Amino acid sequence: MADIPTSPAEIAAAWQRERPGTPTSSIEIVTPIWRLAKMFADDRARVLRAAGIDAATLDLLSVLRRSGPPYRLSTRELARRTLVTAGAISQRVARAERTGLIRRAPGGTARKSVLVTLTDEGHALIERSVDSVLGREASLVEGLTPEERGTLVHLLDKLTADVRQRL
Repeated sequence: MADIPTSPAEIAAAWQRERPGTPTSSIEIVTPIWRLAKMFADDRARVLRAAGIDAATLDLLSVLRRSGPPYRLSTRELARRTLVTAGAISQRVARAERTGLIRRAPGGTARKSVLVTLTDEGHALIERSVDSVLGREASLVEGLTPEERGTLVHLLDKLTADVRQRL
């Protein structure tokens, strides 16, 4: 039995050997991205569990915290900034409100408008959590020099914009 290919280059070569002409030019780019995404996601989940927060709540509280004082946004703006549906935001907001992390209030003139405000408890949780998450992720990319990180940021931005346009 042949060795099972594990590196992206080995996977591409195996496809070429087994199916000459198979388009494999993306494997050495996409496979490492998928693998890194999985490693980062698994590690972030561990850090979040230790911090006592889930990814959806982190996302909600982070958007509110980054908005600046008074840490208040409409549910429509929250949905836009988190890239999730209005229904998903509604569920996140309800869950965070039940645990005292945010407050909801009518949004004023628009009939269905709702404003969401970070509470002191929510503010304290996001302050602790963001340091844990971002500090851990910063340590995971320390293997790259500042110049390499800059190059990678540029290339990922370029690839993201191109893929978004193609899709």
